[in-house]
Amino acid sequence: MRRAVLILIGALAASSVLVAQQTTKPPASTTKKPAPATRKPAAAKPLPPVTEPAMVECPVMLGEGARDGVSYCDVVIGRDPLGGIVIKFPPHQGPVTLTFNLHNRHTYSEEQIKTNRAYHRYTASIGVLALDNTLLSRFYVQNEFRTPADLVDRIRGGSGPGGLKAVAPTGTEPITIVVTEDDAKDGVSILGEKLSVVRVDGADTFTAPGRPIAVISNVMLEYRPAPAAKPAPARRK
Repeated sequence: MRRAVLILIGALAASSVLVAQQTTKPPASTTKKPAPATRKPAAAKPLPPVTEPAMVECPVMLGEGARDGVSYCDVVIGRDPLGGIVIKFPPHQGPVTLTFNLHNRHTYSEEQIKTNRAYHRYTASIGVLALDNTLLSRFYVQNEFRTPADLVDRIRGGSGPGGLKAVAPTGTEPITIVVTEDDAKDGVSILGEKLSVVRVDGADTFTAPGRPIAVISNVMLEYRPAPAAKPAPARRK
């Protein structure tokens, strides 16, 4: 009898442990779930480069070519960048590549052609400056004139035969300059420095301010446009 009671008590105890194991919830984990990662806004893709005619402020316009219609601007000797040929830069990011053609400046004479006295050798030097008067680079163009074939074009608007001007561009030197944002942000200026002329009857050098000594044409810019400014958030009333 006593043995039967002990067996019954043991069975009840085992049953209680089994029930407790089935009904007791496991302790909640104290490990916190990681917060969902926040997505950073995607960086704006850089805009593709643009190549376009430059905005040129030409204080002394020579005129338009009679054959090609290109505009030619005189380069004048000077010291003040705001008095030179000012080329404004549009809003951009990164460097700007400025290109143009640099020409010498010849006064054409039919009489000199007929008498074999037309020979001229020109060497003109110019400077490209930031608008704060910092010199960025110097360039020069050199060529010889002998016959009308050495002219780049004749210029409309003169009193000569066919309504042409006597002064015309001769020789062409392609110019390229890369301007960083540290060099000049808003634009540059082109000023003349010196002109040397060798003729049949002698030679001269000109450095006096105000004298036109060269000509430029086909001014172009290559740059990457600045991204559009984000609109300001609307104010709540």
